[in-house]
Amino acid sequence: MSSINHKDYASTPSRKVAFLGLGVMGYPMAGHLARAGHQVTVYNRTASKSSAWCTEFAGATAPKHAATPRLAAQGAELVFCCVGNDDDLRGVTLGADGAFAGMQAGTTFVDHTTASASVARELYGAAKTLGLHFIDAPVSGGQGGAQNGLLTVMCGGDQAAFDTAQPVAMAFSRAFTLLGDSGAGQLAKMVNQICIAGLVQGLSEAIAFGEQAGLDMLQVLEVIGKGAAQSWQMDNRGKTMVAGKFDFGFAVDWMRKDLGLVLDEAKRNGARLPVTALVDQFYADVQHMGGQRWDTSSLIKRLT
Repeated sequence: MSSINHKDYASTPSRKVAFLGLGVMGYPMAGHLARAGHQVTVYNRTASKSSAWCTEFAGATAPKHAATPRLAAQGAELVFCCVGNDDDLRGVTLGADGAFAGMQAGTTFVDHTTASASVARELYGAAKTLGLHFIDAPVSGGQGGAQNGLLTVMCGGDQAAFDTAQPVAMAFSRAFTLLGDSGAGQLAKMVNQICIAGLVQGLSEAIAFGEQAGLDMLQVLEVIGKGAAQSWQMDNRGKTMVAGKFDFGFAVDWMRKDLGLVLDEAKRNGARLPVTALVDQFYADVQHMGGQRWDTSSLIKRLT
């Protein structure tokens, strides 16, 4: 993960922090914290990944790795986390070896996992009982955003805890914004994924239609990308969709996980999501085609 780019960090005092989960997002996010001068202790379920991270960032601030989330969190002023799902999140926070058991009263846990709003509220309550603070803070920007320190972070929780976390989290963020009470960050991430699902399907149909009509779609995308149809997806995925390249980016399996969270929440709050539900099934088709790890733009494979 040596592709983390240089970033001009704000002059934030060095903090003692922990980072739990060194996947494709967490690894570079923790790296930005180290390069910003913070004292970072990491934990990862596969210990070899933690060791590799410490070796890579040994020139920063003497990073350390711990055998359990509890040990990683001991003495930390802030604990950051980015794991896979609700159960993974409970696994690193709760129980005798969980981070909450090692945190000092008054410290803050910042969760960057894309998870349910209900687990965010559950852990917010559990943290509060222990005299801790919990911020749900899912991210948007993908692996590239994590590597370049330009993630958009959507937060839910208490203002005071947010104010403590924000200056430190700007090491890997373009924007770090409080959107409401506990769970609001996860709900905002769901809004984000609903938008992306519809946009990618629309772009897929447009490219497939244009190719069927005999148009030079690279030229067409260049032209319409300067008008009202422009989007991040068109700018960053249009050319690769035309080329049929999908071995990068945000995996279909991850998108299906996220859309499952969206659809479950919609059942609870009564929102009607006909297009999102349909695109979720289209992604299931892509999975059946062997595209579990393809980028989400691979929706077009159903049409060509």
